[in-house]
Amino acid sequence: MTSWFAHVDDVVYHYHDLGEGPDTIFLHGGGPGCTAWSDFGPAVPYFSADRRCLLVDILQYGKSSKCRISGPMWDFHAAKTVALMDNLGVERADFICNSWGGTIALCLAARYPERVRSLVVTGSMPVFYGPLAPLPERGHRGRAARDVYYGGEGPTREKMRELITRLEWYDPDRLPEETVDLRWRQSLDPGERELAAMSDSPRGDWQDLTDELGLIEAPVLFMWGREDAFLTPDYPLMLSRMVKRGNLHVMDHVSHHLQEERPAAYHAVVDGFLRSIDH
Repeated sequence: MTSWFAHVDDVVYHYHDLGEGPDTIFLHGGGPGCTAWSDFGPAVPYFSADRRCLLVDILQYGKSSKCRISGPMWDFHAAKTVALMDNLGVERADFICNSWGGTIALCLAARYPERVRSLVVTGSMPVFYGPLAPLPERGHRGRAARDVYYGGEGPTREKMRELITRLEWYDPDRLPEETVDLRWRQSLDPGERELAAMSDSPRGDWQDLTDELGLIEAPVLFMWGREDAFLTPDYPLMLSRMVKRGNLHVMDHVSHHLQEERPAAYHAVVDGFLRSIDH
């Protein structure tokens, strides 16, 4: 009953709508089989108690359109997300995001500042340059993992478990079988497999957002796992200094998916940040 579809321009978004209160948009990461529910489902009961939670499948993922993107990719996603907000009657929102979703939200906050009240960003890589930018092997780790996952014999449940435990979760013993199944089954979607197999870039042109970060007026909380497999905490420290109202919280014993691995602790920090904005 929480699952909905919205026709926006020439695409269709799938989203979940739960709870009542301030509009809060959740944008997930870009790993194989990721959806809004797979990335934020464990945290939803905490947030939906006093917030309207809009969990959005970003384009090319989940049940949203598997469209081809040309031109700057983050600009494209940001514009389409604003169009979705218009469709849903959301004038201004808090954004809670993981990985790819966080980079989308940062771009959106720079381009459409009036639509963003605050941002919470985890595991995102909006900047490729500078002394604390990721090493090349780390910056391309996600793309390499995708190629391995969809290559060879193709997606399997065991390959999905290996991917999640190696790159996204700190403690493999805490990983629910339900999460593995959810991600694996979604990764079998014909549209997602077709995108993964294309030799050209159907995801758009990569953008560095160095210049855009300085334009962001909204307060930003960078929530980071101390053991993040992609980007060590010195990277979000740099990001927090590049935005005008940047903050950083580093959580122990988690990797790339804090909101799944320790949802109660994640909510406690994020909720405190959101409540402090108006005081």
